[in-house]
Amino acid sequence: MDRLLLMHSFITVAQSGSFSGAAKRLGSSGSLVSRHVAELERRVGVRLVNRTARSVSLTEPGLRYAEFAARILNEIEAEDAGIAQSHDRAEGTLSIICPKWIGSLDLGDAIAAFSAAHPKIHVRFELGGMSDRTYDFLDSGFDVAFHTRDLRDSSVRLKKVSSLPFVLCASKAYVDEHGPLTHPNDLAAHHCLVHVNDPVWRIGHGHASTLHKIRNIAFSSNSYIALQKAAVHGRGIALLPQRPVYDDLVSGALQVLLPELTVPDRPLYAIYGPGQATPRKVSVFLNFLTDWFSLNPIPAIGR
Repeated sequence: MDRLLLMHSFITVAQSGSFSGAAKRLGSSGSLVSRHVAELERRVGVRLVNRTARSVSLTEPGLRYAEFAARILNEIEAEDAGIAQSHDRAEGTLSIICPKWIGSLDLGDAIAAFSAAHPKIHVRFELGGMSDRTYDFLDSGFDVAFHTRDLRDSSVRLKKVSSLPFVLCASKAYVDEHGPLTHPNDLAAHHCLVHVNDPVWRIGHGHASTLHKIRNIAFSSNSYIALQKAAVHGRGIALLPQRPVYDDLVSGALQVLLPELTVPDRPLYAIYGPGQATPRKVSVFLNFLTDWFSLNPIPAIGR
């Protein structure tokens, strides 16, 4: 039988002075309350109450145990209340993890802005080290993880935060030397700069889009920033996130290829733990990021 239940019955008896009075307060029967106290006495190994036909009084050990049990139950109630309140407040530690390439781009700016706007929340933000198993971030102590692929896993919940536009581009020096890209199939004849996790490029939208496994790889990296630098230096054609290369596109250091086709955006998803009630710090964070991306759109590039 649950020890806390026994302690609760015993404390109520001590406060009421009778089994019947305790039973009335607990919505139970006097015989059941009496059994609870008898079981507690058996576990403790001493008699806690003196029983008479009309009333109940505490023994000396009973007085001591009543004080102890009341303190324990009060501390449990206080801790429960404290945890419930902290769940509903936007404060505490918020642990976030995402792939390196996302965190070093748009998401890093958004999370920095969130931290400045919510100083009572201590942000722990880690890049990389993510498992292929969707829910592993929870086992590792993280509250939120980010992905750019569609996920279907009942062990987590998912919220689309934004879309990340990509652009197919190269430097003018590369185009002048190797000729323009006139069709997606011509990629096979060009030097390409490839992210190690993105070896297949989708060109175009909807039913007209085509997939191209890149084989002529002149430069590869797990960093889109490194690929951007290689593209600016004329090393080849790259498929890059648009926000970090925007200034290079405006200045002419890079130029958009196949502008009539474009490339699909990548969805940015936040995933977080299951449960009926989302912690306040998590819901505030997700709403902030959604608003941040909405208020900080990537400017359109003339095509």
